Amino acid sequence: MENKTILIIEDSQDDKDLIIRAFKKSELKARVDVVRDGAEALEYMNGTGKFEGKTLYDLPDLILLDLKLPKIDGKEVLQAIRSDKNYCLIPVIILSSSDEHNDVNECYKLGANSYIKKPIDFKRFLEIISVLITYWLTINEQAQI
Repeated sequence: MENKTILIIEDSQDDKDLIIRAFKKSELKARVDVVRDGAEALEYMNGTGKFEGKTLYDLPDLILLDLKLPKIDGKEVLQAIRSDKNYCLIPVIILSSSDEHNDVNECYKLGANSYIKKPIDFKRFLEIISVLITYWLTINEQAQI
């Protein structure tokens, strides 16, 4: 798991800090990159803008994506990821505060691998992160791009 990279696409500093804290508590050994909005996420994925020079920013093994993002929303980011042959097979987990059925259904239709409502309780959040890490980075056999 040490050679794995997780990309967090999250605009809320509090939520980002919570995710990072949960990763540290679970003793995650993967590299964690964070971008704060949808436009920055697409720059990261495409190796453009401040992420020019893709060798510094290899593609992630797992993406944690918030839906309500500035500049380009999470659904548009998901759609862009799924439509690009270079990274369409990377697992994308939606981490959102929304439990609206329309959001959940639309994300699955757009190709999300999983949809998780962000819990308020840190202990519960830690359990969810632990399961995510175990499943997506150790148990799951990932497609090769």
